[in-house]
Amino acid sequence: MTGSDIPDPRDAAPQFVLPLVVRLEKDRPPARTDALQTAARAVLTLLSDERATAEDGEWTRAVRDWQDGRIRKVVRRARGAEWRKASTLPGITVTGESAEVRVFPPVPLDGWPRELVKLQVSGTDLDDPAPPAAPAPERPVLWLNPALEMTAGKAMAQAGHGAQLAWWALDDEARAAWRADGFALSVRTAPDPEHWSELTASGLPVVRDAGFTEIAPGPTVAVEGGQRICPLPRLRRP
Repeated sequence: MTGSDIPDPRDAAPQFVLPLVVRLEKDRPPARTDALQTAARAVLTLLSDERATAEDGEWTRAVRDWQDGRIRKVVRRARGAEWRKASTLPGITVTGESAEVRVFPPVPLDGWPRELVKLQVSGTDLDDPAPPAAPAPERPVLWLNPALEMTAGKAMAQAGHGAQLAWWALDDEARAAWRADGFALSVRTAPDPEHWSELTASGLPVVRDAGFTEIAPGPTVAVEGGQRICPLPRLRRP
């Protein structure tokens, strides 16, 4: 068998998905970069919540079951009454400068709550009113593959994957420090293919999408650490 023919043991486990909902009001859509960063912070907030980490936490079993399979995340959008209904379900709302994202405990792949299953998932796209500033060197950066075109919803899910890889790479002390800093991070597109190649060849955590939606299988996000928060490696560049 070729490598691609070898069964992935994660596929034998029951499959769960982590739902995220971004608030998308017609008259005040969030900036794209802020939505991506807020989604990543929402994933970290759930992963660090006692309801998901305590032995008897109400979300602990669902999170464990989800992590035993493929780490799926799906971003849907809501406005008005839809957002208010979604906000009544158990979950956590995380806010950015302009974005609001609510993350929910994992649910079976085919067992979404009715308040969420009706929400639109395709075509979620956003713009930045101005180019984002350079990322802060003291905090981690989730670099997006510059060769890929993704809707904002897909990119939010990928940013969430990158944040989760960073979380898994840290010890308890580093996790506590990052949480105390509000899980501050930056999401940026790598400026050019050369930079992206350096990132993916450096040994940094890299998200490799399975190719179920929008894009072909391959690397989507590389994670650099910060000088002060999230002490993962960082490339040295002139």
